[in-house]
Amino acid sequence: MTLNLCVLTPNRIVWDSEVKEIILPTNSGQIGVLPNHAPIASAVDIGILRIRLKDQWLTMALMGGFARINNNEITVLVNDAEKGSDIDPQEAQQTLEIAETNLNKAEGKRQTIEANLALRRARTRVEAINVIS
Repeated sequence: MTLNLCVLTPNRIVWDSEVKEIILPTNSGQIGVLPNHAPIASAVDIGILRIRLKDQWLTMALMGGFARINNNEITVLVNDAEKGSDIDPQEAQQTLEIAETNLNKAEGKRQTIEANLALRRARTRVEAINVIS
């Protein structure tokens, strides 16, 4: 038995196919989803979506949104998403270093909040590359 996973951003369909299992980053922690999971709607946090296809695990960096699970159908609507295999490691590392520098330079609440969010997004992209499957 499988799950149908669809990951959507405002601009594109990032993933639309069957999977065996996922681990979804939510605002209240990670949720593991197997076939016949109870129906649920949840906020999705900035984090790594882990996808199992048979014996292989793939990663995807998610940038916050919502997920709906019902009748072995999983729909994930997020602000942005990138497959770990599509992320350029050097560019991701440079973005992380810039985000860390910007956080150190941030002045005031707004700049600090924005810099923290940028840092979380950058760390998630680097983590999506470095996760050991």
